Amino acid sequence: MAISHASPGQLIDVRPLSNKLAEARTTALFKTDQLEVMRLVVLAHKTVPSHQVKGEITVQCLEGELEFIAGAETHLMKAGQLIHLAGGVEHALKALKDSSLLVTIVLQK
Repeated sequence: MAISHASPGQLIDVRPLSNKLAEARTTALFKTDQLEVMRLVVLAHKTVPSHQVKGEITVQCLEGELEFIAGAETHLMKAGQLIHLAGGVEHALKALKDSSLLVTIVLQK
C-alpha cells in the first residue's frame, strides 16, 4: 500500500498529539525530489539506533523529552527545541517520555 503524502499547498497539522500520542505512529508528511518531512513518534524508553543520512537534517521536538545523540555529544531535547545536523553525521535518540518530532531531510541526488 502506498503512503499518502500531502500535496503542494495542502495544510498539514503538526500540533502536538497530546493524549493521542501513545497510539500514534510515525508518518511521512511529504516527499519531493529534494526534501522529505515526517512526524517521528518515539514512545518512552524506546530508541532510534545510530544512523546517518546524506543530506542535512533538522529535528524539532514537538512534544515530550528525549536524549538526542549526535556524534560524541548528547543533548536533552524538550518541546519547542530544534537541532540542525550536516549530512553524514551519525545520530541516534532515546525517548525519555512519549515524544513526537518533526524531521526534515534534504535529499541528495
